Amino acid sequence: MTIDNRRHKVDGRLIVFEGPDGVGKSTVAARAAKWLNANESACELLSFPGNEPGTLGELVYKIHHAPGKFGLASLAPASVQALHIAAHLDVIEKRIIPALASGIHVLLDRYWWSTWVYGIAGSVERVVLKRMIDLERAFWGRLRPAAVILIRRDSPINRGDRLEDWERLSLEYGRLAAKETLHHPVFVVENNGTIEQAMTRVLEICTDVTSKRPVQIDLSSALRGFGKDSELHSETSAGSAAGLSTIGSGPAVLAHLLPAKPTVVFDTYWRFAAERQRVFFERVAQKPAPWTSDPIISLYKFTNAYRASDRVSQYLIRHVIYRDDLAASHNEVFFRILLFKVFNKVETWQLLERSLGPIAFEDYSFDAYDRILSAAMTGGSSIYSAAYIMPTGGKGSGESRKHRLHLRLIEKMMADELPQKIVEAKSMQRAFDLLLAYPTIGPFLAYQFATDLNYSLLLNFSEMDFVVPGPGALDGIRKCFADRGGLSESEIIKFVAENQAREFERLGLEFRSLWGRPLQLIDCQNLFCEVDKYARVMHPGVAGLSGRTRIKQRFNSNDQPIRYWYPPKWGINDKIGNID
Repeated sequence: MTIDNRRHKVDGRLIVFEGPDGVGKSTVAARAAKWLNANESACELLSFPGNEPGTLGELVYKIHHAPGKFGLASLAPASVQALHIAAHLDVIEKRIIPALASGIHVLLDRYWWSTWVYGIAGSVERVVLKRMIDLERAFWGRLRPAAVILIRRDSPINRGDRLEDWERLSLEYGRLAAKETLHHPVFVVENNGTIEQAMTRVLEICTDVTSKRPVQIDLSSALRGFGKDSELHSETSAGSAAGLSTIGSGPAVLAHLLPAKPTVVFDTYWRFAAERQRVFFERVAQKPAPWTSDPIISLYKFTNAYRASDRVSQYLIRHVIYRDDLAASHNEVFFRILLFKVFNKVETWQLLERSLGPIAFEDYSFDAYDRILSAAMTGGSSIYSAAYIMPTGGKGSGESRKHRLHLRLIEKMMADELPQKIVEAKSMQRAFDLLLAYPTIGPFLAYQFATDLNYSLLLNFSEMDFVVPGPGALDGIRKCFADRGGLSESEIIKFVAENQAREFERLGLEFRSLWGRPLQLIDCQNLFCEVDKYARVMHPGVAGLSGRTRIKQRFNSNDQPIRYWYPPKWGINDKIGNID
């Protein structure tokens, strides 16, 4: 059987039972199989690695637990997991796929999850584990479990393992469950009481899955007991973390990402995004103020829900990047973007254009640029935006004024042929890494600059490919989640971006996208920053990381309308109706 054959539709349902040794997982799975077969739902109970006589799984099991009988003093942890993967492939090929194809449900005791969790516990390198698991995933093809039931206990049943080791395994399972909910339904079943109590919940899930009815999830148990430690950034998920859906008689409700614990600010995040975008379209339509009844949005300055809709980004896109009267070579476009962005201020760009004429690296002169900018500063003008602070480089930078350091920085990039290296970048992260290598450019700035370069034709990556949270976003995420459950901030941002439609539906919010373009990672990152500010007034009792308690900038209306225009490669400009 080839891997392609696994992509065909199967009639049977795959139900996986997972959890560390000592939670009652195998007992629960066996009872579930017996019950289903007795109730006319034909199923087969199989296990990983499999210990049926005459199988590779039986041999691997014996080698793992008694290597001395095979003349082996010991096995390296990576070798143990590689043997397990080989046994998994054998079971998938010979037993699981044929059973599912014939309409028999398969209850599987363990999955590749155990390879990951026990491999981590055995100190196997993550990249090695991921490669092993990728091979197994290739054998599964598009087939995913109809349900993964994670059995959980507060302490192990009759086991001699060290409690701290067992708790580590339980925590790793919880983290992995959080990451896998995007790909298939995950259920947490508590087994702290009687086995009958656990079986009641398990049989309810199995019945719903095998009868293909919508599944309801007990949120109180699903969200309890994980997330005490947040150091893991697992590489096993092909996508990012997502929430668990509860489907009842009404619309889908998101159980939020297991095991992270959202606060009241998480709902505010979505309400703020919807209202801020509604204000945007009110202004696009040139309706008179007030555009909102929200007193916080009316009083204070907030960026748009979409980064590219902000006034400075709009100016960059239309008047710096896509200019018919300026050269379109890689060098020239890169130079213009970086020159604009290090100051990030429209007035500074306009000052340089008035003084120098068309901006071009071909005509660049450090002395000329320095003279114009120094004179502006001497006259009391600010040449930098207050949106974010450009680092000075410290006393060792060799320049007495910050703008001189940044001009020299751009010169260095051009001398290093960075524009061509950027064009040759194979990913958004590679472009980010190239920028990050330069002095005074930290992760936040490198990500912002990479995003701006991606507006141009120098790069052409999806804004869903890569994200780096800035300081404000970290504050906002802290306020939205009492516990991230082991997920990184980047994974949290990916979660909200990929689940935005469900979240707006969950809260009954109407969100008008950017002419069909949903919120991207950069937008969701920015929204976390903005909700951090918004929550200082709306939820003053919810603390962030910075300790800031007030919003500094008040809203001042700019009556000059913007004729919105976006990177042509997005394909939305013909939908706007107000462009030249």
